[in-house]
Formats: sequence, structure tokens, C-alpha cells
Amino acid sequence: MHMIRSLWKQKNFMFKVGLIVCFAWLIVMLFAQLIVPMDPLAQDISQRFQAPSGEHWFGTDSLGRDVFSRVLVGSQYSITAGLITVLFSFVIGMVYGAVAGYAGGIVDDVMMRISEMVQSFPPLILAMVIAAAMGPSITNSVFAMAIIWWPNYARLTRSIVISLKENDYVTASRLMGASRGRILFREILPNSIGPLLVMGTLDLGNAILMFSGLSFLGLGVQPPIPEWGSMVSDGVTAFQYWWVSTFPGLAIFTVAIGANFIGDGLRDYMDPKLRKQL
Repeated sequence: MHMIRSLWKQKNFMFKVGLIVCFAWLIVMLFAQLIVPMDPLAQDISQRFQAPSGEHWFGTDSLGRDVFSRVLVGSQYSITAGLITVLFSFVIGMVYGAVAGYAGGIVDDVMMRISEMVQSFPPLILAMVIAAAMGPSITNSVFAMAIIWWPNYARLTRSIVISLKENDYVTASRLMGASRGRILFREILPNSIGPLLVMGTLDLGNAILMFSGLSFLGLGVQPPIPEWGSMVSDGVTAFQYWWVSTFPGLAIFTVAIGANFIGDGLRDYMDPKLRKQL
């Protein structure tokens, strides 16, 4: 929180924009069921493909469902999936990379070769294969994305741990009799969080985009549950009704760009040279 307050006081306008946008979507995600004007699952064929109006702010889709309500409720699935993916990848990759970097030697070599094997596959293709093999569902899509994302955090953590493990404070802890586990998790990892936090913030938008992509291909959220990617997919079959896919697409865009603005602001804040310019 101290970092956020410090950044807010700086002249980083884009960070402020990203923070406001993401905070607004977080509020929508938490209270979507309470603020939707209509039932997002209610069908009314007589109202199908209605253009945006005072009654339906974002129009209606092919089944007469209110697009505005579906976009609001869809945030609960798209944003939550992105957050869970980044959180799992963050924790798994951090622990994995920390152990590899601190152990060194053959342990490091074997563990890094495993991570490189995962990274050798195109991310989206591998996620599609895993999700298709396990069956289309929210849980399986999130699991598939976490599998392809954790090596990035592992490699970053490993490089940080290698650069920190010979520092004076680590040597002092070792001479005082601290165990390897205590040195790693109490001395080294707390000083590695900053760059990982920046990566996680930047990855949030990408995770939401990928989850929406899997749902667009029918491998994520299944109908009739509203989710931004599947809503965009619905609009592709009726492209002349632009509002069906445009508004969920804009929702994906705003969250992704907001998260990237926050990540850029955090990165600049943690760089001493750039911080002086803020």
C-alpha cells in the first residue's frame, strides 16, 4: 500500500489511469450480481438483436439476452480466471525457481531443462491441447494456463536468487547458523518479490486475453454462462450486429490495458534511474 500511495503522488498519469480502471472492474466483479439491471441468462427471442438503447444499454444478443448485464457478470469469470492463473503461476514459479537457483549444480540444470521443455511449445497451442484433453471447463482452462505460465516466473526468480545468494546479509545469516530453507525463504525471497510483482501485473492482462481466447474457441466457459471471450465468439456469427461482440471486446481491452499501465508504473518506480524522473 505504501508503494501504491507513493506512486499515486508521482506524475505517472498512465499508472493512475490503469489503477482507476482496474479498481472499477474489481468493484464490478465483486458486486456484479447486485448491480445488473436484468437477468443475464434470461432469453427473449422477441427482443433478439436489439440495438443499444435506453432499455438495453449494450443491446441484446441472438437470444434476446441483455448484453450489458452479461458483460458485468462475465467479469466475474474472466477477471477471476486471470487472477487465479497469475497467482498459481507466481507461487509455483517462485518456489521452483528459488530452489533451483539456490541449490545450483545438477539440481539447477535438471530443473531448468524441465522449465525450458515447457517453454519450447507455443503457449496458446499448448494451452489448447491441455484444455481439450482435459475437457472444456473453467477449471481445466485455468489449469492449462498455469502450466504454461509458471516457467516465466521460475526463470526470473532463479536469476534473482543467483544474484542475491552471495550478498553480505546472506553470508551473515549462514555464519550465524541459519538453515538453507530459512536463508532462502526468509532472507532471499522477500527481496525478490518486486520484479515478480511487476511481471505478475503485466501478465494479468495477458492471462485474461488467453482465457478469453480459450473460451472463444469453446474450451473455456460453456454456454449459457456469460464470459467475455465466448460473448465475442457469439458476435462473430452475427457480425452485422456490432454491439454483440464490441462491448465484451472493449471490456477485455480495458482490463488488459489497465493492468499493463499498472505494471509499467511499478517497473518505473522500482528502477532508481526512472524513479527520479517521476
